[in-house]
Amino acid sequence: MVAVDLPKTLAMSPESCQGTSLSIPASVYKVRSDLKIAAIELKSEARLDYFPQEIISNILIRLPIKSLIKCTSVCKSWKSLIKNPSFIRTHLSHTINCNNQNGTHLLLLHSVCSKRFCSLFDRTFISGEKEDLYSLYYDNRAFDEYCKIELPSDLEEMMLNSCFRVVGTCNGLVCLVDDLGCHGHNFIIWNPCIRKFVILPENVGVMRGGGHEASIGFGYDAVTNDYKVVRLVTLSDQHQKFHEWPTLFQVYSLATGSWSRLRSDLPPCQLFGCPAQAFVNGALHWSAICRRNDAFNYFVLTFDVGSELFREIMLPKSLKWDPSLALRISVSGDGKSIAIFTDWRKSHNDYFLDIWVMKEYCVEKSWTKLMILSTQIPQKNLPKALCLRKIGEVLVLEDSHELVSLHLVSRKFKNLGVYGGQYCSVDTYEESLVLLDRNYGVSY
Repeated sequence: MVAVDLPKTLAMSPESCQGTSLSIPASVYKVRSDLKIAAIELKSEARLDYFPQEIISNILIRLPIKSLIKCTSVCKSWKSLIKNPSFIRTHLSHTINCNNQNGTHLLLLHSVCSKRFCSLFDRTFISGEKEDLYSLYYDNRAFDEYCKIELPSDLEEMMLNSCFRVVGTCNGLVCLVDDLGCHGHNFIIWNPCIRKFVILPENVGVMRGGGHEASIGFGYDAVTNDYKVVRLVTLSDQHQKFHEWPTLFQVYSLATGSWSRLRSDLPPCQLFGCPAQAFVNGALHWSAICRRNDAFNYFVLTFDVGSELFREIMLPKSLKWDPSLALRISVSGDGKSIAIFTDWRKSHNDYFLDIWVMKEYCVEKSWTKLMILSTQIPQKNLPKALCLRKIGEVLVLEDSHELVSLHLVSRKFKNLGVYGGQYCSVDTYEESLVLLDRNYGVSY
């Protein structure tokens, strides 16, 4: 597989991005090309004030990110228009609609390659020399068009651990935290398309070592146009039973630039450093454990990003409490509901991977088991499910660290020719101008 450099479409950054981009269908490019020519003609052959603001706006709204960044240098009025929050939201909406119509969806692949690593309870510990890679892939069947994106080198100096972990993505923003394998306290909100990031302030009040594990979430409040990071911490106490351990949480608001106080107004539950989250329908989701009627139960803890209220979604009744069972939550293939990946062990050599999808969001009776996979070779580990694809397949990481796509109906595996490394995560991604209007933040 070879990385492509086709400046026809996906503008990954301003000029310093060196034109790396991905290809999309010719019909879509033709429209964008015509619009780009039209914008250039507006600049070179006509007086800008001859054109109504609505026409200029309608032209600019259809341009890719890289072209828009260049257009901010044309004149002050264009710069003001492009950096307007309303324009940024409209451009994002137009991008999402175009991607849905043309099937040009993107996936952000983050992989860490290292010779020194170990995995424990769905956590990966990396030490020594490593290669930290971020790439954007078109989510097509071939999975063969991609471009690499670089994490700002300045960020590596502030990391507590050896590399960041992607918490989640939302509207072109990537939330990073340096908690891969152990406690981390540095949070970054990053837009690789416009090459800008925000370093979150220290979340005062949360313990900075042992005795707790944190679960993180990243989502968007469409009503207030605000992006929020949620940090949940279950505090361990050797004098209490683990189901009595308290869970607290804090919320960071990008709009205010600050963390809330520690709060405890959530359902009684324990989250032991759950590394996976799912942002669906304006709410964040994590897998959690609670004790009721003298029995432990799994459930999905949800957090409405707008109202900042918690609620519970029960899992299938067949998912009984089992210490050997590992649950990972994900977004359904169509992006409208949630899914659960469960790894469990029947015996020393018998491992199983179940894939569940909630067909109707928040309708507990709609939980449907899509697939069961089991080990075929003794001592061979099960592939790790990463995400569901819109084309009806699931991306998994093989024991050999190769990325494989598994068809949910035929159950056929297709090796994608991508090395996922010792740690790998995959998230959906949309290009956007979000953060461009913020006066704070670091551009690179």
